[in-house]
Amino acid sequence: MSSFKHAIGMLKALLLRIPLILKTLFLHGVHMSPVKGKQDLRTELTVAVIRSFITFSKPLTKAQEDSKRDPGIKGPMWVSKITLPEPEFDVRDAILRAIEDLNTGHGTFDVPGIAAVEAEWTGYRSGVGKRTPQPDLSEAEKYAKLRMESPSDTTILYFHGGAYFLMDPCTHRVPVAHLSRLTGAPVLSVRYRLAPQNPFPAALVDALTAYLSLIHPPPGALHKAVPANKIILAGDSAGGNLSLVLLQALLTLQRASRSIRFHGKDVDVELPAGVATISPWCDISRSMPSIIRNAKFDYIDLPTGPSLDPEEIPFSPLPFPPDTLWPMSPPRVDMYANANMLLHPLVSPLAASADLWKDAPPVLISTGEEGLTDEDLILARRMHQAGVPVITEQFEGMPHCHGLIMISTPAGKRFFKGITEFCRDAVAGRVTPTGSLTYLGFKMQSTRNILLEKACETTDEEADARMRRSLEARLAAEKEMQRAWRERARL
Repeated sequence: MSSFKHAIGMLKALLLRIPLILKTLFLHGVHMSPVKGKQDLRTELTVAVIRSFITFSKPLTKAQEDSKRDPGIKGPMWVSKITLPEPEFDVRDAILRAIEDLNTGHGTFDVPGIAAVEAEWTGYRSGVGKRTPQPDLSEAEKYAKLRMESPSDTTILYFHGGAYFLMDPCTHRVPVAHLSRLTGAPVLSVRYRLAPQNPFPAALVDALTAYLSLIHPPPGALHKAVPANKIILAGDSAGGNLSLVLLQALLTLQRASRSIRFHGKDVDVELPAGVATISPWCDISRSMPSIIRNAKFDYIDLPTGPSLDPEEIPFSPLPFPPDTLWPMSPPRVDMYANANMLLHPLVSPLAASADLWKDAPPVLISTGEEGLTDEDLILARRMHQAGVPVITEQFEGMPHCHGLIMISTPAGKRFFKGITEFCRDAVAGRVTPTGSLTYLGFKMQSTRNILLEKACETTDEEADARMRRSLEARLAAEKEMQRAWRERARL
């Protein structure tokens, strides 16, 4: 009954968007669209409709619940649900040490508890239709079936997107299963703790727990030990951020020659074979020029609030109607972290200096012509400066995470081809750094190679200055919010 009600609700929502769809069709047909020559009709309609669904009309608790609604398991996929048992506090403490080692000031954060981590093994299931349900088997039996159809010795550890406060592994099953099909690798998709109720660094602690669990299976695990050099970290948007900051934490811990107590054993810190990111969110402050410049191609809203300077990115806390989840007490500007943490390298990977990426394994950064383009290209440039084998691809006119939402389009197929080749090459040790961006033109009709040093006009110095200005504005806003909150508390 609930799925029927959901289907009716979606139908009503689409009917309400008929005027928007007709307007988009008309403007595209008469060649007056603002994205003319860079988006075909399907892409333009997709962006317009998704953008219309991104609103702040519901309280955050309801929005979060809706974003995690399980669509069920059907079609060409195997899903085996597991829980990785709670490890020792050493895992949490390792992240706290990495935060301290990379400390850039006097940032504050809530020290999270340690917790069991839910996850889903996801793989391709052959020979079934799109609506075929998964058979009634135990989770162990489903995992065995999954492994039979995902024979690669590579494992992909996947972190979903959703701005750190929305979505779930269940929302990403279709593209994740497709990635498994193309790579032949099983995918472990992690249900990390969400903000604002679990702010930084709770998600990072869960990510490290999942990573160590692959290498050192805890008691009762369905999988055998996976060598670190057979693991690919992957993620989209906030999940791309989580992949990158997990790598940064591992690099930091490895430099300090620290081991971690994990389920009764002292284990060394090892690096993965590679990291594959999809439109990664690298600057939590969202202060780069592309946030505004590329808004017309993207469905992600601009930061909210007034702007005192047209060169600055406007901002304010996300305007969800108040409920028990948001705003927090005491209030903060950002959903994920205190304002004074936004330029920590384990919050915003763009804030990490080039030398902090030294000795990193190969990294793929795939982006569109979207709000996050500049931060992605600047990070790729910094990694290249540090000697990291970084593969960078940009798709003209494409919105945020386009490959995941438009799998069957020419751009979607090319995206999956790129990430599949990267995963295979990274594990085989054959990623060759080129020092250039592969720029894929409209409808995949052209390809250009652009030196990473020239791929983004914003210099490293300008990027750092923009992030600092954004930080200062957020610090001032958060201070004022907390002052008003204290005054109300005294009344």
